[in-house]
Amino acid sequence: MDQNDGIGIRIYNAAPENDGAPPYSSDIPPSSSPPQAGAPDHGRKRRAVAKGVQKTLSKTSMLANFLPTGTLLTFEMVLPSIYHNGVCTAVTTMMVHALLGLCCLSCFFFHFTDSFRGPDGKIYYGFVTHKGLAVFKPGIDVAVPREERYKLGFNDFVHAMMSVMVFAAIAFSDHRVTDCVFPGHQKDMDEVMESFPIMVGIVCSALFLVFPNTRYGIGCMAT
Repeated sequence: MDQNDGIGIRIYNAAPENDGAPPYSSDIPPSSSPPQAGAPDHGRKRRAVAKGVQKTLSKTSMLANFLPTGTLLTFEMVLPSIYHNGVCTAVTTMMVHALLGLCCLSCFFFHFTDSFRGPDGKIYYGFVTHKGLAVFKPGIDVAVPREERYKLGFNDFVHAMMSVMVFAAIAFSDHRVTDCVFPGHQKDMDEVMESFPIMVGIVCSALFLVFPNTRYGIGCMAT
């Protein structure tokens, strides 16, 4: 065919000619394969653990208002020293049981204490009995009040039992306690403690509305 001198239209092909080389290069080696769906994601596990800890703290933070302040502080300070190596030996388990027993006893006992302010401005504490307030410091020159509110009543037992239940909910929310007290039942305890602190908080809140606390005992504030 004759070549025309006029304006010609040349069509360019966007794809380069295949001269034996691959049409594109990749930074991924041919032998590498995409990550499998079942591969463990450590970052996701860490986020799940942190979320679980935060959820546990949010559940138990409201329950701390029902406890004597000294009891919960003592428990949080002594427990790390008992469980310092992360292994539940026979001695560790015995010490954890002793710590739980002492803390429960203090929660029960402190709800039977009350106080009053004397004419000298000092605060005197005592133990509530059916006859009245038995002051811890005998022989004082201040007259002990004899009002009805300083006598032992049914409300005192209700508050004492609720305080023990609240402490149990907070204590068993800690894996260091459940691992030693209930070894081999971690999954079962996780399921139980998922809702137990919330249930205890709801029940105790309702009971405190029915039986309001009027004591200003050791570590206990009136609500």
